[in-house]
Amino acid sequence: MSDVPKTDNRSHRQGIGEATQVVASLWFSVGKETLSVISLQAAKSHRNERIAVNVLRGAAVFVIFAIAVLIVYLAFEGTKTFSVDKFPVWKFLFSSDYDPGNNLGGSAVFITGTLLVTGFAIVVGGPFGIAVGVFLSEVAPARMAQILKPAIELLVGIPSVVYGWLGLTLLVPFLRTHTSSPSGFGLAAAGIVLSIMILPTVISLSEDAFRSLPVSLREGSMALGSTRWQMITGVLLPSASSGLTVALILGIARAIGEALAVQMVIGNSSQFPRGIFAPTASLTTEIVIDMGGAPQGSFQEHVLFSMALLLLLIAMALILLVRFALRGRG
Repeated sequence: MSDVPKTDNRSHRQGIGEATQVVASLWFSVGKETLSVISLQAAKSHRNERIAVNVLRGAAVFVIFAIAVLIVYLAFEGTKTFSVDKFPVWKFLFSSDYDPGNNLGGSAVFITGTLLVTGFAIVVGGPFGIAVGVFLSEVAPARMAQILKPAIELLVGIPSVVYGWLGLTLLVPFLRTHTSSPSGFGLAAAGIVLSIMILPTVISLSEDAFRSLPVSLREGSMALGSTRWQMITGVLLPSASSGLTVALILGIARAIGEALAVQMVIGNSSQFPRGIFAPTASLTTEIVIDMGGAPQGSFQEHVLFSMALLLLLIAMALILLVRFALRGRG
């Protein structure tokens, strides 16, 4: 009688052991499959990551290569005026005698026109753009700012030919009627058109410069009893000076490279402007006008490439100024 319970206990323990082995084998197989799935997913993720990194690296290399090719090509073609045609650099920069048919490539008129038009645009459009940036960030109600900012940013997408056409059909006749300009074309027309074109850039960057300032500056100024105008002029403008400098420099870069809109209203006269309403020409307008008809390998083509190289050097100098300004901001 005493052997029966012992037999039952042994069979019971044996059943439990077999069940444990089954469960363990199931857990092992499930864990193995889970680890296999996880390893496959990890391998796929690493593969996708490598592909993405290689694509990004390829895009960066392509951009660097394209920029390097552009700079080298312009440098090679732009220096032929001095290396192949033996035209002196100082005459190119400071002489006003421009007659490519007689190997005269003085570009002082076009350099002066470029600087004057750009200076006019930044003197007129720069302060106005900063004022609008102050209004949007410090004065305008939030709802109005939300409406005005997208509208201003839309101006960036308007083609330059549209600005030039509006200047040609509206501004030039107005200047011809109400000023001493006999034709309406000239420095003033080009400067006004450019000042309008740089407004979106200056306004957006100025507003960002003011909005990036800490709130404590405003709170501290108001706590000391300053009015809103005193806070803007005495605290915010000096604090945002580096950001505003960046806005003006990028506005200059936007203006100095403009060609089509300026070409339509500047008058395209190869002479120094005798007044603000007198016609003249710039580097970009001369390139646009003459490059299509310049014989390949001719002195005229070399001079035009030299003008393009000069514009590139000016743009690079402006970029360096932006970097210095941003470093000061930091």
